[in-house]
Amino acid sequence: MPTPAERHTTADSHDVIQVRGARENNLADISVDIPKRRLTVFTGVSGSGKSSLVFGTIAAESQRLINETYTAFLQSFMPNLGRPDVDALRNLSAAIIVDQERMGANSRSTVGTATDAHTMLRILFSRLGEPHVGTSGAFSFNLPEGMCPTCEGLGRVSTVDTDELVDRTKSLNEGAITVPGFTVDNWYVQTYIQSGFYDPDKKLQDFTDEEWDAFLNREPTKVKVGKTNVTYEGLLVKVQRLYLGKDRESMQPHVRAFVDRAVTFAECPSCHGARLNAAALSAKIDGRNIADCSTMQISDLADWVAKITDPSVGPMLATLKELLDNLVEIGLGYLSLDRPAATLSGGEAQRVKMVRHVGSALTDVTYVFDEPTVGLHPHDIQRMNDLLLRLRDKGNTVLVVEHKPETIAIADHVVDLGPGAGVNGGHITFTGTVEELRASDTLTGRHLDHRARLRDDVRRPTGHLPITGASLHNLKNVDVDIPLGVLTVVTGVAGSGKSSLIHGSLARRPEVVTVDQSPIRGSRRSNPATYTGLLDPIRTAFAKANGVKAALFSANSEGACPKCKGIGLVYTDLAMMAGVASVCEECEGKRFTPEVLTHTLRGRDISEVLGMSVAEARDFFTEKQVKAILDRLVDVGLGYLSLGQPLTTLSGGERQRLKLAIHMAEKASTYVLDEPTTGLHLADVDQLLALLDRLVDDGNTVVVIEHHQAVMAHADWIIDLGPGAGHDGGRIVFTGTPADLVDNADTLTAHHLRAYVGR
Repeated sequence: MPTPAERHTTADSHDVIQVRGARENNLADISVDIPKRRLTVFTGVSGSGKSSLVFGTIAAESQRLINETYTAFLQSFMPNLGRPDVDALRNLSAAIIVDQERMGANSRSTVGTATDAHTMLRILFSRLGEPHVGTSGAFSFNLPEGMCPTCEGLGRVSTVDTDELVDRTKSLNEGAITVPGFTVDNWYVQTYIQSGFYDPDKKLQDFTDEEWDAFLNREPTKVKVGKTNVTYEGLLVKVQRLYLGKDRESMQPHVRAFVDRAVTFAECPSCHGARLNAAALSAKIDGRNIADCSTMQISDLADWVAKITDPSVGPMLATLKELLDNLVEIGLGYLSLDRPAATLSGGEAQRVKMVRHVGSALTDVTYVFDEPTVGLHPHDIQRMNDLLLRLRDKGNTVLVVEHKPETIAIADHVVDLGPGAGVNGGHITFTGTVEELRASDTLTGRHLDHRARLRDDVRRPTGHLPITGASLHNLKNVDVDIPLGVLTVVTGVAGSGKSSLIHGSLARRPEVVTVDQSPIRGSRRSNPATYTGLLDPIRTAFAKANGVKAALFSANSEGACPKCKGIGLVYTDLAMMAGVASVCEECEGKRFTPEVLTHTLRGRDISEVLGMSVAEARDFFTEKQVKAILDRLVDVGLGYLSLGQPLTTLSGGERQRLKLAIHMAEKASTYVLDEPTTGLHLADVDQLLALLDRLVDDGNTVVVIEHHQAVMAHADWIIDLGPGAGHDGGRIVFTGTPADLVDNADTLTAHHLRAYVGR
């Protein structure tokens, strides 16, 4: 029998997570030990396998094993998680993934509801509010007893501009309806024409009030068109059903443009945007109602809450105060609790999720972060680092995928993957301390202290794009000139107003192309080849070489494997159990019929070509049109992506660079990029800078919202916003060259850039 002391040492021996034989995605059968209760940073170029190891292997298996502890009934409601391709994983603890996925686009979700701060405020007002209104439910805009009856708790009402739907000078037969797709021969329009409610040859401006009401507002009714009974509904009713209830992002561009023109959102006239009914708004604490508290900047709300001393709500008050203080500490003090969750950037969403864990009583948990510095100014990165260390010091294992040297520097342990990307990656090139990494001859080690220099000669602007009186969000009536023909970097701490200024005032202009990190809408069939238009010339080349039709080489068309419909995977529904995705046995995951795979182009079939990386494909293809697209993908640093990789697997930074590659084919004059260094290794940032230079040297204007000091140093012109965040920001605190900023300015950006370039 082991003694108690011996038993204790056995338990204590689980001090490393052991990964043995990991082969997920491009991982080359790797084995590695990761210390528990330490902060480990995973580095390496984009596509080297960091995410495959951390998210695809360690976190995925931890979540899968936890899900298996639930009953079969509960598992049937959970997402299906396949077992990662790895020989063994030992000593895992429960993993909590804190990623940059945007928070749900539900218009009822706010920062307050996402963090539970709003729930605590509701309890506070139900106890201390005067006059007393009722339970905490009476202060919820998501419950009938609290919501404003006019806008149903949304705070705004939508109205449709009828003149964007019709041309009143025409009759229905002359094409008076201008909604996309509503042509005169269209079935919908024929229903109006043959309804009998009005004369289809009469100009709309001559309709009587009754005819106009029947045309626009009539609720669904059955009418006879010819010999058929069909449902008639007013045009406004139909447009609201067809377009306004849909997710804006999933619409085709021309439909989205129509909706943006036709629909105007206005503040609710009853609650003036507060979302609540009159009773809820009547209850006050120290002269403020709950809506006033929700619109306050969180840093101000924290001060207000601190002044409440009523002992009856003491414990909850302490929890609320701690939560608000943590939001301020993490650099989100500029937000307000009524801010819609869908409007947060990926980095902000990640930090909001993070706050929930800082105050958690859980220990010995594995926290997994994906580039937590995204969207953070060097000034804010320090606070993020402190938070990561606090999580570790509570006895947790913290795994961070990161590129920024300031965060790599605080690691207890570093795992570097590479040496390259895609097929050239997937190996462990280094494990050890930061000091050992510096001394190593790895790509990361060599670049850790690499600094971009200020330009010797900055380019001269060819003109200016003026922005006047910008006042969106926290902007204080800003006037600024954006120089043309140069590389401009817009910077400032998180929440200083950068995005409000550029996206609000510049991105809407017709000559401006905005390239952001938002998700690319598409099914699991979409991949870089389909998205970039590369598949069409590839199919044509195969068709020409084999004397067959091009449709055979589309996995969405005739050539698709009939069993898996060209997806390569078969999804099996196991009723009570979670569904399972397995490789299609018929085509072995190749997606095409055996007949299609007999046709080759220079010795490769279509499945092998779609399995190539962009860089391999560039060497393989001689076709001019194909080569041009592949060259652009390599230029933006995506040479490692495979042509058939599902778009759903791309990171935000990869999505942005893929969009940039497509837009580079267009004749743009001004490009707006939002943090293009996201997901880029220090070594790849140089390649990005060379690409931005090329865009400018080709006669374009490039405006970059960015915090990366290498990009700031490389700019021709800097626009710095601040001095702080939220209502402490929204002003231009500097415009000029980077050299001028470093030598003469006294802003937060100036202090950090000065230190970066060694002045």
